[in-house]
Amino acid sequence: MLDLLQRWLPRALRRPAPIPDALWNAAVAQHPFLKALDVSEQKRLRLLCTHFLIEKEFHGAHGLSVTDAMALAIAAQACLPLLHMHALSGEPVRDPLRLLDWYNDFVGIVVQPGAVVARRKTTDVAGVVHHYDEVIAGEAMDRGPLMLSWEDVAQAGERAAQGHNVVIHEFVHKLDMHGMPMGDSPHGAPPLPSGFMGTRDRSQAHAIWQRTMQQSYERFHEAVVMAERFGGETPWLDEYAAKDAAEFFAVTCEAYFVNRERFAIEFPELIPLYDGFFRAAR
Repeated sequence: MLDLLQRWLPRALRRPAPIPDALWNAAVAQHPFLKALDVSEQKRLRLLCTHFLIEKEFHGAHGLSVTDAMALAIAAQACLPLLHMHALSGEPVRDPLRLLDWYNDFVGIVVQPGAVVARRKTTDVAGVVHHYDEVIAGEAMDRGPLMLSWEDVAQAGERAAQGHNVVIHEFVHKLDMHGMPMGDSPHGAPPLPSGFMGTRDRSQAHAIWQRTMQQSYERFHEAVVMAERFGGETPWLDEYAAKDAAEFFAVTCEAYFVNRERFAIEFPELIPLYDGFFRAAR
């Protein structure tokens, strides 16, 4: 009941219970990309997590019981992209808790024991409707809840070497969805900060973002085709990134946060772009 009351209070008036040291230290130790943060970054991340856990509701599916450790692991990875970001308005923030506004369009987080099969429907250019099944480890719904496979979340520490992180992937989709018209789909073009990469206005900033992302996506897509059809070298990053611009953004963001060193080798053109977006406050 106290947590419920805290949720509806303005963040400045809340007095949330602190995350126990043992619980926090265990979460950090299990994720090398969290352990690599400096002391001030970990402190800021811990603050964000404390309020994130108040604002969100975790629901275990198919009999899964979501423990405090599980919820904190998800919260820490979800809040990592926010750490040095700008406000939704595009301006710098004085109060880091304002960064949680990026996740203000939903409350529920459904945690499945493992991957699930989702029924999909598409319409081709001829107007023919196609139905198919897709196995997914997570899903972010516009203005709605977010689903995660705990089996995949639990492997985040060991899969960082491959640049994989399902939590970051789905929460980056949420960033991408801000400002999106109802019924539309994300396009890998989130709201950019004021003065992004030295630009004068949003139009110029958007043009730089789109041009760089398109060139990078096309290069990766070609590498995937070469590997699949002609026996070329398999790309380091998950080939799912070649599906479309939105998935390319989400998948590359996974790698950017959990294995920056390898990401910088594979996608050097995206480092200044993502630094300009995710590290606007640094």
